[in-house]
Amino acid sequence: MKSNILLIFMFAVLLLCCCGEHSHDNDHADESEHKEETGHGHDHAGEISFTKEQAKAAGLAIETVTPSTFHSVIRTSGQIVAPQGDEQTVVATASGILTYYRGSIAEGMAVKAGEAIASVSAKHLQDGDPAVNARAAFETAEREYQRASRLVADKIISAKEYEQAKLNYETARNAYHAQAASMTTRGISVSSGMSGYVKQLLVAQGEYVTVGQPIAVVTRDRRLQLKAFVPESEYGSLRTISSANFISPSDRNVLHSLASLNGRLVSYGRSLSDNGAFVPAVFEFDNVGDILPGSYVEVFLIGAARNNTITVPLSAITEEQGLYFVYVQEHDEDYVKRQVTLGDSDGLRRVVISGLKPGEKVVAKGAYNVKLASMSTEIPHGHSH
Repeated sequence: MKSNILLIFMFAVLLLCCCGEHSHDNDHADESEHKEETGHGHDHAGEISFTKEQAKAAGLAIETVTPSTFHSVIRTSGQIVAPQGDEQTVVATASGILTYYRGSIAEGMAVKAGEAIASVSAKHLQDGDPAVNARAAFETAEREYQRASRLVADKIISAKEYEQAKLNYETARNAYHAQAASMTTRGISVSSGMSGYVKQLLVAQGEYVTVGQPIAVVTRDRRLQLKAFVPESEYGSLRTISSANFISPSDRNVLHSLASLNGRLVSYGRSLSDNGAFVPAVFEFDNVGDILPGSYVEVFLIGAARNNTITVPLSAITEEQGLYFVYVQEHDEDYVKRQVTLGDSDGLRRVVISGLKPGEKVVAKGAYNVKLASMSTEIPHGHSH
């Protein structure tokens, strides 16, 4: 009897131990599943991990959102032109074949005031060399005038005939002296009237030119003008315009600010342009040497000031399928992507209408690197066993 009771007792103890181990195993399994579902209880949805070392290597720059003054902007197009007086057209002073003194002369080449850039010669043409003809005409008129002076004294010819001989002489003399000063063995030289750069060559080497025909344009390029094409609908805002920024298609990474180029508003039109599409607004500024006259540019006209405006640098903004985002730093190494609604841009910064609050920290430089990091975290990871 005692042995049976002992066996029952041992069986009960063994059963209790097995049930306890099974309960503990279930507890561990439930806890493990809970950690997998919650990401160990530490991760936050949408957070992007970007270490300080990564941020330093990527050149990340953080900016605290602070409302400030921002000027209204009219965004339009324009053209860079040379001011009147800063350009001069060089014309042919004789008819004949044009020969440039520098066989390799090209647009952009520097020239000095009074420097001969070409010669015109008609030596081998049917009508002969104008310079030789002018000298012959002058010498003939001079002899006729001297003869007329003697004859009129003896009253052999009338005073009227004498005056005509005198007029012919003076005309031939002036024509000859005008060419004699620029006469060379190559023909009549053609000089630049100002120092500057050859902006445009209008005649090719070896072409025939006539007296007064333009052959080249020389420009100083010390000051340039920005001619902005303002839509008619913005005419009422022109009185508030004080300055402008512009971007050249040749280098869209560089924004030129007239405020830093000693620029000023010269005038704006009081009527529509010839094609009736816009009102011109003209600015003048110093040429820093890398702005090409004649080029068309993107223009940001700077107008009235607006206070307490939230803006971010253009480098802080990324775009995805027509939506705009910035990256907000929540902790030292944690960032979140934030959708924003944008307003005007002055070419450097852009107004944020909604999506940011004062005091928040945004990635001002290096946003693309954070975007790449966010894309890598979205890739699902497999499980290893």
